[in-house]
Amino acid sequence: MLAFDEQFHGGRDAAQLQPQAATESCIISTGMFVSYLLEPKFGVVDITKSEMQALGSLDTAVTLTTPDNVGLLTAETMFAETTIKNEVVLLGGDAVTYGEVADKLAAALHRPFGRLEWTVPLLMEDLVRDPQNMMRKYRAAFAQGRGVAWPKDGTFNQRHALLVTDVAAWMDANLGLG
Repeated sequence: MLAFDEQFHGGRDAAQLQPQAATESCIISTGMFVSYLLEPKFGVVDITKSEMQALGSLDTAVTLTTPDNVGLLTAETMFAETTIKNEVVLLGGDAVTYGEVADKLAAALHRPFGRLEWTVPLLMEDLVRDPQNMMRKYRAAFAQGRGVAWPKDGTFNQRHALLVTDVAAWMDANLGLG
């Protein structure tokens, strides 16, 4: 089971959810934390080697959001003028491909950035070898591109004109080169 399979397949079956019929919910989708993408243990970006391992392909898209923005936007959704209930709310600081992330890293670090691809079949083979490894589950899930990327124009923050940190601004502020 991939990391987000319950979301993809609708979670639990109807019989399990029947007692919760009166419960209102709101699912907030944030994409991936920008900082997690650059986490060395995740293995996607290697700052010291100036390399990016694109998940799926360089054209695979991902929505990236900062933890601070997730907190702010989650509070905004909870206190929105019109109550949000029983729906999925999409948040997002940026919607980019892994190739665009490599471009932004090259610009922020003022040096070329290598681009490699971890294909879906390769990542699925890695996951079969170690199915309990959460890093491998996340890599495989994000490589498939399902439910992990959406246009920024349709996000809650864009519709409500809420300012968020995009990938380039986060890199400028956090990679120490400005």
